[in-house]
Amino acid sequence: MMKVWGMTDIGLVRRENQDAYAVRVCEDTGHTVCVVCDGMGGPGGGRLASTLAVETFLDACRGNLRSGMDAQEVRQVAEFAVAAANRAVYQRSRTEPGLKGMGTTLVSAVAWGDQALISNVGDSRAYLIRPEAGISRVTRDHSLVERLVELGNITEEQARCHPDRNLITRALGPEEDALSDSYLLHMEAGDYLLLCTDGLVETATDQEMEAAVLRGGDPNSCLDRLLCLAKERGAADNVTAVLLRQL
Repeated sequence: MMKVWGMTDIGLVRRENQDAYAVRVCEDTGHTVCVVCDGMGGPGGGRLASTLAVETFLDACRGNLRSGMDAQEVRQVAEFAVAAANRAVYQRSRTEPGLKGMGTTLVSAVAWGDQALISNVGDSRAYLIRPEAGISRVTRDHSLVERLVELGNITEEQARCHPDRNLITRALGPEEDALSDSYLLHMEAGDYLLLCTDGLVETATDQEMEAAVLRGGDPNSCLDRLLCLAKERGAADNVTAVLLRQL
């Protein structure tokens, strides 16, 4: 069983919140579905892309998840939902000249029992936070700086302030097809799963996020603490996060 919190904020600089998120508890199948998206594409386009991706992903999951599914079947549902979200954004982008090229990142979790299936496209992230083991990143960014880190050309810390840190190599919408990565996690009682956009990642270190969740006090205030931290650092981008806790 999961407890879930979510928040989104425009930040201190942007004029529009192009992030979107949603949480759905499917009581009939036993699944909890969470999705976070960070849109791009100029005025209106980014917000439309993220909202459309969130709605389509949720609809596809709700329409295809069934009780008793094994991990591979859940993975197939999530992959189908990502493909449906990509198709929806891509097709909408072709209806108006001003929407051409719009797109969005996506990170999602489908949780059931003691398992969670994570999917991602772009540089929105998932973190596993364990009381005894601390924080670990689950997803791999599809970005230029992530590739530079992998090659050993820059460090993780340098990546946080690199001038090209916002250049992603995968997104939903710009192309007719999009490839997602997926990760299966075993969740233990007390574990947290954090889904977030780069607006949080660029303002808080992994260790600060861990501290806010595990050592900040009331779990119901975790996301408030993370948002306050982002704003203390200037919150130059929209900030969105969903936090799940295994009970």
